[in-house]
Amino acid sequence: MADSSVSDDSNADDNSVSTFTSSLVFNIVVAAVIFIAFCVLRPRFKRVYAPRTYAVGKEKRSPSIGAQVLAWIPAVLKVDEDKIIKRVGLDTYMFLRYMRSMFVIFVVLSFLSLVTILPVNITGGAGATELNILTIANVPSESTKLWVHIVFFMLFVAWVLRNIFVELQVYTRLRIWWLTNPSHAQKIGSSTIMVSSLPQALADSDTKLGATFDMFPGGVRQVIINRNCSDLEEVVEERNKLAAKLEKLLTSYAATSEKLHKKAAKKNSAYKEPKRPMMRESKVPFKGPKLDAFEFLASKIGELNRRIGELGGDPTQFKRQSSAFVFFNKQVAAHMAAQTVLDYKPFSMNLVSLDVSPDDIIWSNLNLNPYDRRIRGYISMAATIGLVIVWSIMTAALSALVSVKNLSKIPALKNMSDSKFFGIFTGIVPAVVLAVVMALLPIILRLLLRLEGTPRVSEVNLRLLNRYFFFQVWNVYLITIFTSSIFSIATDGLKNPESIVSMIPEKVPGSATPILTYVLLLAFTGAAKELLQIVRLALRYILPLLFAKTPRKISAAETPAEFDWATSIPTHSLIFLMGFSYSFIAPIVNCFAAVYFGLFYLVYRYQFLYVYNDANWVTGGLSFPKSIKQTMVGVYISEVYMLLMMVAKLAKIDHINANAILRIIFPALLLLLTIFAHIYINDAYMPIINYLPIRGAVEIEENPRIATTFPDVTGNGDLGADDLETDSIKAAENKVRRMLYATYGSLVPKQLIDYVLTKVPRLLSPRSPPPDEEQSVNNPVNDSAFVPMPTAHHYTTDVRPTSNDTNIISIDTQAQSLYPPMINEPQEVGAPSMQSISSTTELRHRRANQTALSVHSTEQRKSRYSMVDTSLLATVGENALAEAFSNPALRASPTVCIWAPLDNFGLCNSLHEDVEKWAQGSIRVVTQGTSIDEKGHVRADVEFDPDDTDFVKPAIRADSLHKSG
Repeated sequence: MADSSVSDDSNADDNSVSTFTSSLVFNIVVAAVIFIAFCVLRPRFKRVYAPRTYAVGKEKRSPSIGAQVLAWIPAVLKVDEDKIIKRVGLDTYMFLRYMRSMFVIFVVLSFLSLVTILPVNITGGAGATELNILTIANVPSESTKLWVHIVFFMLFVAWVLRNIFVELQVYTRLRIWWLTNPSHAQKIGSSTIMVSSLPQALADSDTKLGATFDMFPGGVRQVIINRNCSDLEEVVEERNKLAAKLEKLLTSYAATSEKLHKKAAKKNSAYKEPKRPMMRESKVPFKGPKLDAFEFLASKIGELNRRIGELGGDPTQFKRQSSAFVFFNKQVAAHMAAQTVLDYKPFSMNLVSLDVSPDDIIWSNLNLNPYDRRIRGYISMAATIGLVIVWSIMTAALSALVSVKNLSKIPALKNMSDSKFFGIFTGIVPAVVLAVVMALLPIILRLLLRLEGTPRVSEVNLRLLNRYFFFQVWNVYLITIFTSSIFSIATDGLKNPESIVSMIPEKVPGSATPILTYVLLLAFTGAAKELLQIVRLALRYILPLLFAKTPRKISAAETPAEFDWATSIPTHSLIFLMGFSYSFIAPIVNCFAAVYFGLFYLVYRYQFLYVYNDANWVTGGLSFPKSIKQTMVGVYISEVYMLLMMVAKLAKIDHINANAILRIIFPALLLLLTIFAHIYINDAYMPIINYLPIRGAVEIEENPRIATTFPDVTGNGDLGADDLETDSIKAAENKVRRMLYATYGSLVPKQLIDYVLTKVPRLLSPRSPPPDEEQSVNNPVNDSAFVPMPTAHHYTTDVRPTSNDTNIISIDTQAQSLYPPMINEPQEVGAPSMQSISSTTELRHRRANQTALSVHSTEQRKSRYSMVDTSLLATVGENALAEAFSNPALRASPTVCIWAPLDNFGLCNSLHEDVEKWAQGSIRVVTQGTSIDEKGHVRADVEFDPDDTDFVKPAIRADSLHKSG
């Protein structure tokens, strides 16, 4: 039995070496191949690898990069901090800072552990073999060398906490700056709250609801109570489905006409019009007569459009819901309301959301009863726990299935158990299988969070960060990584229960190999795959040939990809947990964790600046505090490991002494100090992060330039304490100084940076921006004429913006001037100064104006990417505001735009006219921005917006008519 045990351990050691080496070689080779492929493909596929150079607003675009193989690396590394925030937002910037700080943390940990802990492990003399020589398992339990692990682990924890404190200080300054900066403060959402679970008395009266919130500074500008538009939603949904079907049929018919005409011309024969598609009115197969599909769909769409006009013209016919939008005159009032107990009834008005955007709202979740929402939450949590159990069994079974020991029990594979194939198999397959299984989980969790009644998509994603991280820790870390050691301890412990504790320092270090293989997979192959975007490449160039058959779908395929925040951040936090928890057990893990974060930091800088467009993820960096909390979880788990490891070492000592007891006391004290540090973080930083401090609002009101100047993120004084120079040269030098503080302030003391700048003053010389980016950098949108969003007394109750002043935000000022002023509705005597969507004719006036206005000419039309940000300005008129924050069904137009190509011979002209006639003018067929090429393929101008232009009938060539005759 003893020999068998030794043999098993030896095989396990040999396998751990072959597993590690095979995984390392495989991942490096795959990563190198993918990296080379990216460098070759990047200059040739701009649509995939550089859409942010054209497919976003001009002020957010990145300059083009040359075709040199490695030109993209210096291009993304030299971008200043403020430019990153302007281009991609604070959320992305703080995420990049998090990845950089993790890289710096593990670089320092790698250096310290390799020169201190690793030599101690190698020379420990406990008789460990192979990879276990590099772990704490090779240090005897009674050895005083264990103090090296304890002391340096305490330094590791101090280094991590120091970085957390510094980064939180940076974020609090940047958060205040972002909240009051023109890019955010000019949006009406910055001074808006969404309140759910309204009591019936307030939901039935705009006046009472407005009076309730009018107590906050500056009062209420407007309230909008949501309405249940389920009937209208069904009509709009059916209309949109039929419109998409009609668009597809018209596109297909035009392409077929083009092909048949060319075929007839080639054969010098008469052109025959292709057969028109037929369909039945009944949804039951083969029931009813066949009808001309064009005429039926156009007529049906016309009927639905008339129905939409009738229902949407009078919103008062729809029942009020128990949720509302409240628009304040002061930004700080919205933040005060979000922190206030609003009602004396249980659960009434207890759900308040800040920084509301209409596109972020889950409208179906706005009318839930507070008790119903709580019951759903309990059910969702129970389902989540059930998923934890099911996924634990599934991942454990998969891990056990592909283990060498279990496979060797199969007679056909018994003789192959000693081959190198099994080392490669166990080094690659488990990590790949686990990644595939975990990819299915976010879909289920996101659905559960929506079913809970979460009112906003951003809140769903932020909450998913926590749940997915819990799953990652439990299933990937505690279940998969420690499956072999836990089962081994449990099996041997049943025979000798007293030896369970003493087996921990022997078995747990052996789990370093699965950790290394998982980190290797994500570090090399994962980073390279993120860079190559192979799935996106297929979606852009292969799938459109199969599925994107209409100009609208072709154009939609060009939309830049969005980053999956909810699943990516927990994965990176898990890697920190893996690396830090083994930083003192197997120091070599630190090196690969540093490689992981270093590669991903470089890759993400490129991806966010040139690929991803996350206009739909705007939280002001609220995902960063969650990353910090997940980092703290990793610190706690690591400290528990250290404590358990010292307890286990103590259990193996025959004669317990003071030295051994002190080795337990110090990790316990470290855990206690970490708890105190965590409490301090929650008390000191979290309130500042979530809300705009009143003092900060006052200082920015007194000196509005603070909101437009990149802050000193390392400063401890007042926001306005820094000298805002009026001299252009000194102001430029101060800006460079602040950029250096933001870049290096978390690595070295601020005083050291100042000392270097005094010795090398040329470092303060600002760099000149590239010619293609100079205009967007020096002329940001409306910054020069910025009037800050009211945070104190910019608006009074007597002077407020009216709907005659401005309208919906548009970067194209010429197009904006084409919108006529809105009509102010008369207010009740004694009512507060506000307007509500309850007005009977408000939306009707809006639609009448939209129908009457002349749409932009082709010369005036701008790229659809020039209006990526569809938020409303703070000075927008009340009627436009009411429409923008109303239910999407109420915003639906009673007309529809069909975007379809016209064949090059003008044969579909009459068909398009018939379609518009059958719909009685409620369909507008647009043929601009799309064409049919020589091969009969449909092409679309991806920057063209069919809903923003008139349909101008193109002239038909005389030679075309002659040929078709």
